[in-house]
Amino acid sequence: MRTSEYEKHDGLSLAKLLHTRQVSPLELMDCAISLAEDRGQAVNALCNQDYVLGRKLAAEAELKGTFGALPFLLKDSGLASTQLASDVGSRLFAGLKAKVDSTLNTRFVADGFLSFARTTVPEFCMAPTTEAVQNGGPSLNPWDRTRSPGGSSGGAAAAVALGIVPIAHGSDGGGSIRIPSSCCGVFGLKASRGLVPHGPARGEGWGGLAVDGVLSRTVRDTAAALDGIAGMELGQPYAAPERPDSYLEFIDGEFDRPLKIAKWTRAWNNIEVAPECLDAVAAAERHLAALGHEVEEAPLPQLKYDAFVDAIIDVMAASVAMTVNGYLRLVGPKDLPALLEPAILDAYRLGGAMHAETYALAINRFHSVARLMEMYLGDYDVILTPTLTQPPARLGELSMSDDFRSFRKKAGRYTTFLAIVNASGQPAANVPLYWTEDSLPIGVQLVGRFGAEATLLRLSAELEGIAPWCDRRPSLT
Repeated sequence: MRTSEYEKHDGLSLAKLLHTRQVSPLELMDCAISLAEDRGQAVNALCNQDYVLGRKLAAEAELKGTFGALPFLLKDSGLASTQLASDVGSRLFAGLKAKVDSTLNTRFVADGFLSFARTTVPEFCMAPTTEAVQNGGPSLNPWDRTRSPGGSSGGAAAAVALGIVPIAHGSDGGGSIRIPSSCCGVFGLKASRGLVPHGPARGEGWGGLAVDGVLSRTVRDTAAALDGIAGMELGQPYAAPERPDSYLEFIDGEFDRPLKIAKWTRAWNNIEVAPECLDAVAAAERHLAALGHEVEEAPLPQLKYDAFVDAIIDVMAASVAMTVNGYLRLVGPKDLPALLEPAILDAYRLGGAMHAETYALAINRFHSVARLMEMYLGDYDVILTPTLTQPPARLGELSMSDDFRSFRKKAGRYTTFLAIVNASGQPAANVPLYWTEDSLPIGVQLVGRFGAEATLLRLSAELEGIAPWCDRRPSLT
């Protein structure tokens, strides 16, 4: 198979070719590696590549699960893999290798994914851009290389947009699947808390904010991947919500009534929302109305947004202190000012000096947001928002050279509609419905009730049917 043919297929289409023996796993891996060496390098999307491993896995692969033996990329988020090292975007953790596979990675393998590299992230995955020093320079947006692909799953979104793989692993603790999906014009779903496992080494991330998942070019690929990875693991701290027998089968059905959808076009604290982002929401509203759904302008929930952003900062800082100190206990003292970027070094200091009461208050704020959002959705099926308040950020616009609190407050003005859904534990998706005249993708976000992934996936599939985006590809010429 030639790369020009490979990149036309989504994951399920390639899997069908594998299962019907029309193509071999090694042929697909060779295509993925060729594109990784060319396009991936051009935008600095990959790290910890092991192409020898990738070809070995493909040559020895037995078809399994839904996807058979499909080339795949793991985010450099520290998701434990005994085969691929992870830096978590940090010089401190460079080349860290796990001794035990994570539950999620085991499920990826069982469903037929063959991981041959990691995708780039900002240090500790704590930025809405991907500009880690450890990566040797910023990762670039394939649609406009003066801009960021987003973060923290920036490398993953760029890789999927460029056709290196049709599906890639991502994670989302404050928008980190939805931000880069919006910036790169791909589909990205943040699942409900508890649906996708974190173990066995840990039960949650960032006080329950973080969720793992995938980014893909088609809705059906995400639905199929979720079928393979969703479900509780023994001893996890949060119960998984109920789900259909198959998300993939569910998205082919029809709703029994029009959905009632709340539209947000204003942000808390009068944070500015760019005209392009409002244009994307308007386009989504037209498509939803054409599908028969009811969209109405709705007031924002009464959220104290500044206090909420402070809570995120506190929990992230505490997480940095816990992670760094845990590592230092294993390996001994390190020159942290030389190994951590300024904002993360400041977060380490903030976390180390934090009072227990401050952390407990932050968790309580998250829980209050969960109650607020679930009550709000008592009147609606779905919320429609801009994914970001601005088009993809220009390189250097959100810099880790700031102190951590200032840096994260800037991030909070860019990602205003996103982290609240991490706090509430609800599902949300970026849907790539709109491009500017300059060919910049601008996404919209759909938010559902807790456990309503099936509704979001079916609605996203309806939108994909009426306004398809899969064939829109960036050009690196």
